[in-house]
Amino acid sequence: MKRENVLTWDEYFMGLAHLSALRSKDPVAQIGACIVSKDMKVVGIGYNGLPKGCDDDTFPWGKGGDYLDTKFPYVVHAELNAILNSGTDLSGCSLYVSRFPCNECAKAIIQSGIKRVIYESDKNFYKDTGLASRKMFDAAGVTYDKLPYCVKLQVETEDNN
Repeated sequence: MKRENVLTWDEYFMGLAHLSALRSKDPVAQIGACIVSKDMKVVGIGYNGLPKGCDDDTFPWGKGGDYLDTKFPYVVHAELNAILNSGTDLSGCSLYVSRFPCNECAKAIIQSGIKRVIYESDKNFYKDTGLASRKMFDAAGVTYDKLPYCVKLQVETEDNN
């Protein structure tokens, strides 16, 4: 008899987004993203971090003070990293991301052809950046659904001894 208590596809791909987030060097926010094709294949993955060739130890990771002394002008968001790492046509794909996308990422998501966003945290959902994202998603026909993260990692073993 087959095992019944398995992860749904949404839980599985959100889990991959969370795993990717563990690569982030950001001391405050570790965000991960996973792009999945219509036939349920992972075609892109990313996390928030510095661009290739930029040393994690020489750029700032803070949030306060002079803008150029913060992480904000330098960090590439997880969604954009996943898009840039995909190297394929993303038309009709789904994006799993641990936090609702900002307006800048929403532009890239729409432009890339992604049609569904599944997110976990709605921290940005009611901020101006989230409102702008939702307005653009609605206009472009991109759906967005909140998925509460729920780990169902139960490994059942059979003792044959």
